[in-house]
Amino acid sequence: MLRIEKIVLLGVLMMTQVAAWAQNNTASPYTRFGFGELADRSFGAGRAMGGVGIGLRSPKQINPMNPASYSCMDSLTFIFDFGASFQAATYKDASNQYKKLNGNIEYIALQFPITRWLAMSAGLLPYSFVGYEFGEVAQVGDEYYQNTYSGTGGLNELYGGLSIDIWKKRLAVGANFGFLFGNVEHIQNLTFPTSSTSYINNRTQRIEVRDMRMNFGIQYTHPLSAEESLTFGATYSPKNSLNAKTYDILQRQTAEGGTIEASTDTIQGAAYDLPNTFGVGVSYMKKDRLTLAADFQYEDWSNSLYRGESGNFQNRKRVAVGAEYLPDNKDKNYFKQIRYRAGFHYNNSYVVVNRNADNGNKGYGYNEYGVSVGLGLPVMDYRSLVNVAFEFVKVKPKHASLIDEQYFRVTLNYTFNERWFYKFKLN
Repeated sequence: MLRIEKIVLLGVLMMTQVAAWAQNNTASPYTRFGFGELADRSFGAGRAMGGVGIGLRSPKQINPMNPASYSCMDSLTFIFDFGASFQAATYKDASNQYKKLNGNIEYIALQFPITRWLAMSAGLLPYSFVGYEFGEVAQVGDEYYQNTYSGTGGLNELYGGLSIDIWKKRLAVGANFGFLFGNVEHIQNLTFPTSSTSYINNRTQRIEVRDMRMNFGIQYTHPLSAEESLTFGATYSPKNSLNAKTYDILQRQTAEGGTIEASTDTIQGAAYDLPNTFGVGVSYMKKDRLTLAADFQYEDWSNSLYRGESGNFQNRKRVAVGAEYLPDNKDKNYFKQIRYRAGFHYNNSYVVVNRNADNGNKGYGYNEYGVSVGLGLPVMDYRSLVNVAFEFVKVKPKHASLIDEQYFRVTLNYTFNERWFYKFKLN
């Protein structure tokens, strides 16, 4: 009966997650370009360790960054993972500054064994976020007009993955098969506040994505001694021409919100691509007390189409390093069973903005730097964890006229880890 109640609780949490998925967790004007801000796909421990995961192999955490990691769990364990984030953001240019508080439920996932050498994971996690609003007031002759730009939406991924141990619990391969879905809307409102007619011209560009996505991984663990090991990992996600529809919606409205005329056009030939993505990672582990990890990812965005055109993006590189320290998991002192984590990451943007003749139509991107610290707090039977990560992120544009951003982000994650498949024997 207790297990049935737990399954019902997990189902309620999943429904809550799906209902809340439409909420935005960004206000960055850079999300006006491309698919928006790309999400951090690391869970729990990896989030506090700079976002590492390609080389991590832990039986106590779900790690969708490398699907080969699933098979490291024991055959009696069930894992459920649920995460949310909150952030305080500051956006500023040479003359203005804007602050914003926001947050969102980020992901939900579960993992369980099928056999001693085969395990499965499934979940719902974000791929990208779009959320911004800004405007300008200008004058043509004696007439003033106001342009307001806003955007909402993003892409999400519902995935299922399998991992197989193919050699002595040391070599594993895995694959995630995902359904990518979501809508992105970019809206422009043009108003004439001093006009006697006070009409509002509204233009919405809407992108609807519904397609499959695959990700493959491999991990090899090499023992250095009875207590130490190295794990090497690699991932690959192939280029994907998305099944996407684009609509251009024009409306003319009164100041009270009534629609005078409207039209909707389907944009033909507006092709969209996701890039080839390659990743490598390595981790060092010493008897579950010390973990050191590093990742490198490369995304070939420069050859990806967006609205049927190439050259809108630049290739993206991401580097992350992190560490976790557990003082003594057998000590009765609670503080010695807390997992202490820290990390750093760097990446450049895949989007470029302000493309014009002055810069050779190449535009400008930005660099992102982030540092993080966190704790893994054991609960119940010390198998489950409440993970908390604190992260400071600085977004530095490559041109002084662009927006400078900084974030203080808190991520909360609950990892439910329990022996669900254990059979008790009575004498």
